Amino acid sequence: MSREIKFRAWDNRYKEYLKNVMIDSYGKVYFDDGVATQDELDIHIEQSTGLKDANDNPIYEGDIVKYTAEDGDSFLAPVKYFAADGYPAFDIPTAFIPYWHFESNVLSAGMAENSIEVVGNIHDSPELLEAEK
Repeated sequence: MSREIKFRAWDNRYKEYLKNVMIDSYGKVYFDDGVATQDELDIHIEQSTGLKDANDNPIYEGDIVKYTAEDGDSFLAPVKYFAADGYPAFDIPTAFIPYWHFESNVLSAGMAENSIEVVGNIHDSPELLEAEK
């Protein structure tokens, strides 16, 4: 079984997600006006986790998700890809969950419990995370 690997691109200059873009495995970005590299465009590329939240919204790295436990307690955290840290998986940084304990990947645990909801992203809504620190 295979899944489609999807990306989205945040334009740092115009402060918006680019529309109608494709990104190949070499980092070339294809859009309506031509082809460029990530550095030439000053963009931030984010990969889809392949998961959907409780409201059927796709979850991408850079999204801010709300995890809600059965007792109603919740926290907000960004989704991050940890390959550079020797952990090739999407997860939530532990700095955002200091009083919680998880036996495994937090994002996976939340998906199994249907308790993850995308509430924003690190570009449009960074203030959501300020309250969590």
